[in-house]
Amino acid sequence: MSTPTADSARASLEELRTEIAKAVVGQDPAVTGLVVALLCRGHVLLEGVPGVAKTLLVRALSATLELDTKRVQFTPDLMPSDVTGSLVYDARNAEFSFQPGPVFTNLLLADEINRTPPKTQASLLEAMEERQVTVDGTPRPLPEPFLVAATQNPTEYEGTYPLPEAQLDRFLLKLTMPLPARQDEIDILTRHAAGFSPRDLNAAGLRPVASAADLEAARAAVAKTTVSPEVTGYIVDICRTTRESPSLSLGVSPRGATALLSTSRAWAWLTGRDYVTPDDVKALALPTLRHRVQLRPEAEMEGVTPDSVINAVLAHLPVPR
Repeated sequence: MSTPTADSARASLEELRTEIAKAVVGQDPAVTGLVVALLCRGHVLLEGVPGVAKTLLVRALSATLELDTKRVQFTPDLMPSDVTGSLVYDARNAEFSFQPGPVFTNLLLADEINRTPPKTQASLLEAMEERQVTVDGTPRPLPEPFLVAATQNPTEYEGTYPLPEAQLDRFLLKLTMPLPARQDEIDILTRHAAGFSPRDLNAAGLRPVASAADLEAARAAVAKTTVSPEVTGYIVDICRTTRESPSLSLGVSPRGATALLSTSRAWAWLTGRDYVTPDDVKALALPTLRHRVQLRPEAEMEGVTPDSVINAVLAHLPVPR
């Protein structure tokens, strides 16, 4: 099999969007975000009310990739070892052997991650940052590529545990999935009336269209996407301005600035350019930064949201030519 080129890899990722659309209607920004995360070796947090196809979207993504995929349903009684794996005593050999958990995969669907206590949520910290799991003092590397796609319901819903700042910071993007527009909802019902079942994606005709080799070729091309000093300064100014906002008790850290640089480069390459523009930065600012800021209680009571603060920053900062 020939090695994919940058152009063929881009074409495969564009086809991936088309395949996912066979199962998921009207969530194009979330699909784009997942593709960007794959290119940046990042993780994604999908937030939305129950029933907006968060889990279906990740399952559809896995069906279009030639990658190993596992799913963990996060529940209040889930233990860290249920995710990472544990040592199991083998009576035949009279010794302990490591039994890998579901985290040893390419694409991990962490379903309803905020329904499990912080102790179990924290079991993913090392995996997401270091791409390894340490059990009994022995580090064990995770396969490459490795992406965590976590879903959560808004924290105001009953029975949820808010993710701590350290956990949120491990996610490259936080994608919000809204309720569908009227025509999209009509399309959804029309598909179900015609026999579509979200439990059987094979019947929907989804097929693998991108491989690990395509991802590697795409990532190499993204790494060559140039960023001018003016655009770099624009990214830094956005992040620094959030730290001065009277509505925030916590602004965007330097890690957030590097994340915005990475996602902007990936988006620029996906749209067919080898350089980043300020519009690329603006397009990725909300999903990259919204979970990296913390509102002051008084601002939250007044109805201020992270998105409104970031939009205000983007509106007032001068854009480089």
